[in-house]
Amino acid sequence: MKKLSRSGALRTLILLGVIWSMGILLPAAAAAQAFAKGADVGWLQQMEATGYVFYNEQGVAQDCFQILKSKGINSIRLRVFVNPSDDKASGHCSPAEVVTMAKRASALGFRIMIDFHYSDTWADPAKQAKPAAWASHPFGQLLTDVYDHTASTMRALQASGVTPEWVQIGNEIPGGMLWPDGSTDNFVQLSQLLNKGYDAVKAVSPTSKVIVHLDRGNKGELYRWFFDQHQANGGRYDVIGMSYYPYWLKENYKLSIKDLQANLLDMASRYGKAVMITEVGGEDTAVQDTYDMLLAVQQAVRAVPRHQGLGVFYWEPEGAKSWSGYALSAWGADGKPTAALNAFRDQPRAKPAPAPKKRASK
Repeated sequence: MKKLSRSGALRTLILLGVIWSMGILLPAAAAAQAFAKGADVGWLQQMEATGYVFYNEQGVAQDCFQILKSKGINSIRLRVFVNPSDDKASGHCSPAEVVTMAKRASALGFRIMIDFHYSDTWADPAKQAKPAAWASHPFGQLLTDVYDHTASTMRALQASGVTPEWVQIGNEIPGGMLWPDGSTDNFVQLSQLLNKGYDAVKAVSPTSKVIVHLDRGNKGELYRWFFDQHQANGGRYDVIGMSYYPYWLKENYKLSIKDLQANLLDMASRYGKAVMITEVGGEDTAVQDTYDMLLAVQQAVRAVPRHQGLGVFYWEPEGAKSWSGYALSAWGADGKPTAALNAFRDQPRAKPAPAPKKRASK
């Protein structure tokens, strides 16, 4: 093999740097960089404001972000409400507050996901209320509302030096969003609203990947029905996001993990889109089971061909029950993370290849 001259080697290194800076990852680098191990920490700002103290494994008070990083977390997800209340648990997360947290997380090297709820508080399968300021707006104005809110938040992030790697438009929307106008009973309008969010993201940040997110990631028939409809209506998106909570399914993850994996593979193949688990969680007191579940979910996502399984995000791992009342955090009563979070740091070992069989002598 011909050796490169010193100048040739320098040019190669410069070229590699340019490729990297443009976001064009070489295969080996892509494999190492791509998988997101994430945490949704929408409560963190208020936990700190109310005096909650986080402790690392050694029992030393430490910045929660640093503790999460020590557990292998490399990505942060933040939700955006339109005009939220000051309630510590179901309010806050205004665009300005989200920009502050995104800037802080980005400065520590975390990759960023932004989750637009298009509501003043929680949006999920059971509730998709319009923001109060949009409540009386006709559908045409709602389209403008979605675009303007999304674009203005993205511009504020951009101005603070943050470029989200992923942006979620709508939160757990198997029945649509901005009810009743954006209900799945009128899928044409729902797709138009989602496309307005998509267009606003891309207008400000063309490299950000846009996610459409449903719950019950193990329910393949739900996903086929929804994304067939969205595709038929010209829906634009880059990633299919899933929630997976065996706790809320009232069953152990071992009973549904194969269905989750089958759905991940089916979505990537059927629609040619990347897939990821944007929310997962397990009972805080069932530490070993949650650890095992997190390993299994990561393995399921990693098994999607062509690196189309992008990652796994734990929803509010730091949201200790003593502060939030939430039973699915990964934080103990002692203020320290539970061992369940080690699943993001402890990668399962690949099984050794079987030894070749000896050929029988003639």
